[in-house]
Amino acid sequence: MNPGNPQPYALTLDKFLSHAAKWHGGREVVTGTASARTSYAALSARSNRLSGALLALGLHPGEHLATLAWNTQAHMECWYAAMGVGVACHTLNPRLTADHLAKMVRQAEVRVLGASSGLAPLVEALVALCPTIGHVVLLDDGPASDAVPDVRGARLWHLDQLLAVHGAPAEWGAFDENMPAGLCFTSGTTGDPKGVTYTHRSNYLHTAHLLQADVMGLTCEDVVLVAVPMFHANGWGFPFAAPAVGAKMVLPGRDQDGASLARLIADEGVTVAAGVATVWLGLVDHLDAAGGELPSLKRLLLGGSAVPQALMDRLEQRLGVTVQTSWGMTELSPLGAMTPATAKTRVAVKSGRPPMGVDLLLTDEKGVALADQRGGEGRLRVKGGSVVERYFGQTEKATDAGGWFDTGDLATIDADGNLSITGRAKDLIKSGGEWINPAEIEAIVGGLPEVALAAVVGRAHEKWGERPVLIVEPRAGAEVSDEALLGALRGRVANWWLPDAIVRLAAMPLALTGKIDKKRLRAEHG
Repeated sequence: MNPGNPQPYALTLDKFLSHAAKWHGGREVVTGTASARTSYAALSARSNRLSGALLALGLHPGEHLATLAWNTQAHMECWYAAMGVGVACHTLNPRLTADHLAKMVRQAEVRVLGASSGLAPLVEALVALCPTIGHVVLLDDGPASDAVPDVRGARLWHLDQLLAVHGAPAEWGAFDENMPAGLCFTSGTTGDPKGVTYTHRSNYLHTAHLLQADVMGLTCEDVVLVAVPMFHANGWGFPFAAPAVGAKMVLPGRDQDGASLARLIADEGVTVAAGVATVWLGLVDHLDAAGGELPSLKRLLLGGSAVPQALMDRLEQRLGVTVQTSWGMTELSPLGAMTPATAKTRVAVKSGRPPMGVDLLLTDEKGVALADQRGGEGRLRVKGGSVVERYFGQTEKATDAGGWFDTGDLATIDADGNLSITGRAKDLIKSGGEWINPAEIEAIVGGLPEVALAAVVGRAHEKWGERPVLIVEPRAGAEVSDEALLGALRGRVANWWLPDAIVRLAAMPLALTGKIDKKRLRAEHG
């Protein structure tokens, strides 16, 4: 007897926008910076024509389109245009230096770059370092003061010009669901950047995780402000989740100051907003100074650094909202856990529970599962259909023999299944939701002739979560000024990586192994 079977239906990401266009076609996508307003139906049609243009530029399924852009309608169009025809979207962080970005672009062999206006110097530097880039597409029109980048031998296009010349309908989703859909490099790893590839299937499943009632639980009635950058692990998945349910999307562009966000929330009737805590601190600071209320806003979804309890209380009380905290990683697509909107008690250190489809495991240092998974502290490992198995371009798996990915975090899980991150096995510093790699700062400062030893540790900061502190042991008889130390870093690391404080020690504390004792440094100077 033939047992029968369901229809083949590949889990490809174009289906989210196509669904929104067909069933929620009049719902809007609004970009704050340029006051641009479109509908899902119009965005889908324009994205599909852009797919044809990208194919005309010579892109093929399996290749990468890089984007260096803010949260705008045009950026979203690029995503669906690329992904719809099997081209992976490689998001780049404009806050990193050209040298950092060039390592990623060269590894991904990018030939086409889409960039927001206002980033001309970074675009020029990146193109100069990446000879494979043959086309640069300016995605949106900024202020008249924005310079047009000199892209040397590459062809420069404006998005509307590219559509006028090469725009054509294209067939979406005509490929396997395991094709790459996105590539995001995590700056939170030591050494060279590590790329995380998202497939259509993994992002489709991740979207299903987000839409569970105890996670984000979005509906077609919601108006969602996406203040988390789209270059941060696919904007936490909002560009997929919002159209999947037909929620109105509000994209802030490059203006994320408190006044701009308050105006967007009020004008567009935002009900749900997502971003790192520092963004919302700027919002409440503005409201306290200028006055005003935001009655439409019901929920804030926070990620990035741990949220101080005092800040979470202030946000809930001043805005009259429910705050949902979360934990995730680029390697998880990125959701690992989130507090439900219906949670009876809210504690900032709690990151919530994992959605169905993500599993957590606490182990000892050797990877052996703790006998009691509740209450004890262990090394956190994760498994699921949206969790990395192998980094981009690497042959070795990133998972253990049991298929578990080691996050490098230390954590506890309480009796109710709530996850709390208690520390990081690595020395990385998370500032305002962004990773800072101490090793890079230490290598530069340690190379100065006046410095014997250098170390960087994180110090708790009310606004940014953590900020770096530079600790140096000068060479015998040598003196080095703060300005000389900071000057050595400027231009070689991003400005926001620069240490907030500098400490000089006559002798750097060393552990028994002879390495710098960072545990002691954190206790004394963190």
